[in-house]
Order: sequence, then C-alpha cells, then structure tokens
Amino acid sequence: MGNCFPNSSTKSTSEISPATAKPTSAVTVKLSGPPNSLATSYLRFALLHKKVHLRFVPSEDEKPTIHVGAETVSGSQEVLLRYIEDKFPEPRLMLWKFNLEGFDEATPPIVKMIWLQHRSMLWHMERMVRWSEDLAARGGRRAVDPSVGTPKMEIRKFAKSYGELHELMVEHAQMEERILFPVLESVDRGMCKSANEEHGRELPMMNGIKEYIKSIGVMMDSGVCSEELFSLASRFKSLQMMCKAHFEEEEKDLLPMVEAAEMGKGKQKKLMNQSLELMRGTHSNVCDFLLQGLTPQEAMQYLDLLMNFADPNFISSFICQQDIAG
Repeated sequence: MGNCFPNSSTKSTSEISPATAKPTSAVTVKLSGPPNSLATSYLRFALLHKKVHLRFVPSEDEKPTIHVGAETVSGSQEVLLRYIEDKFPEPRLMLWKFNLEGFDEATPPIVKMIWLQHRSMLWHMERMVRWSEDLAARGGRRAVDPSVGTPKMEIRKFAKSYGELHELMVEHAQMEERILFPVLESVDRGMCKSANEEHGRELPMMNGIKEYIKSIGVMMDSGVCSEELFSLASRFKSLQMMCKAHFEEEEKDLLPMVEAAEMGKGKQKKLMNQSLELMRGTHSNVCDFLLQGLTPQEAMQYLDLLMNFADPNFISSFICQQDIAG
C-alpha cells in the first residue's frame, strides 16, 4: 500500500490518514464543465488527488475544459486525463502501461472490486489498531493533539470511525455470501465452506467490539478505564489478524476460481451490477471512507469500476461531493 503513517510524536494516532486533498502545489487549476456531467466529476476527482489548488466553475459547455495559467485544454475525458498526468505527474493515477497486482482486461471486474475493498478494509483496520493502542498507552487521557478534543470526544470519533468500517465490512461479507459464493458453489459445491465459516466467526467479534466501545464511552463518565482500553486494543489486534488471514485465503483460493469459471462478459456484468446494488448502502454512506483507505491509483481504479457498472446519476452525485480528505 502507498498510504504512509506519520512518525511525529506530536500527533495522535487518530490523525493517521492517507494522502489528503490539501494542496501542496502553488499551481491553481480551473476546471469548467457541466456540474452534473460524469466526465466533469471524474476529472475533478482526479485533480483533487494531485493536490493542486482546484477551482471548479460550472458551465453549460458540453465538454469539460481545464485552464492552467495561459494553457487551456478541452476534449474527451481520456485526453484531459492524459494532460493532467503529464502536467502533474505525482502521484501517478492512471494505469495505461501497467496494472495493480497483475490485473489485466481478462480479470473479472468483481475480482478487482473485492481485492480493492480488501485493501481498504485492511488499511482502516491497521489505523484502528494503531489508534486503540495509542488510547491504551495514554490510559484514556487527553491526546497530545488538541484537535482531538477531550477523552470522551475522542472515543466518539473512534466509535464513528469504527462504525464506518463495520458497515463496510458487513456489506462486503453479505455481498460475497449472496452474490459471489452461490456462483462458485454452483460450479464446485463446498468451495466456499471455509470462507462462510470465517464470516461466521468474524461477525460476532465485530459486533462485540462495537458494543464494547459504547460501554467504554459510558465508563469514561466515571473516570479513566485503562484495563478496558487495553482489552479493546487486544480485540482489535485479534480481529485484524483474523481478517488478514481470511482475505489472503480468499485471494489465493477463491478469487482465481471466478476467472476459472469462464463466465462471459454478460454474466460478469450481471454479477457486478448485483454486487453494487447489494452494497448500495456502503456506496451511499461510506464510499468516501472506502476510498480513503486506497492509494490514489487504487482509488481511481475503483472509481473506474463504479463508472462502468453503477448507475451514472448516483455516481455523478457522489463524485461531485467527494473531498478525499482524511
């Protein structure tokens, strides 16, 4: 993964985040185009990753246009993306000449989607482990970073972050169980037995952690709860190890079987449409959270999948509101 954790001792672990949209370049880029256009929204999303000063100007022109200084470029989405990549090479976004993890055009889109969701969940899980360990080390006392707030405020932020991860993980598991696994089981009965068992073990642990965080928030009214915070960190570590092993097993043993099933393009598209429909809650409520756990390249690849298979109006409205900030 390309997401880096800061080493500064003056920041609470709660501030760990992937690359944000805060500008690091003095260059101002003006993007104009129809505000409800999918192409315009897609280009805005790409430019936010480049950390330039972005100014969006709605217009009625059919095609979006990019203005950088005296330069004005207009054209297709691909033409403008190539211009963005050439003008602002870091971080690299597009994958014209190479692929992540060896993916190519033959890789079923649902395999790419699941792999990218795994990457995001593991990144966020690492973040929660680090944060819970930091909380335990401080004994629930105030964080060094004043922006985190009081201990009780920090626990609320912690609970909110885990709630988003919990929602993503639950819908991901439901999507696999209801959409992917039945297809694989129809080819070879019993193939998904181990993965289903893993889901059965993880869900009670995930729900238990959610309730435990609530109880810690209540206990903080009566003082510091050091033992409970250490227990929380231990529970997160156990869940992290279980999820990592589970995802590795799926990627090694199950996902290759999707390609081996030799489904046609029509069947692959149907699987993706069904999967995205089942995960509509995730993509409506915590899609920004999901994308924050990905590198810029991975986030663009995930967005490509959404654009190719999800409802265009839904995706356009989501991207227009996207801020990428951690």
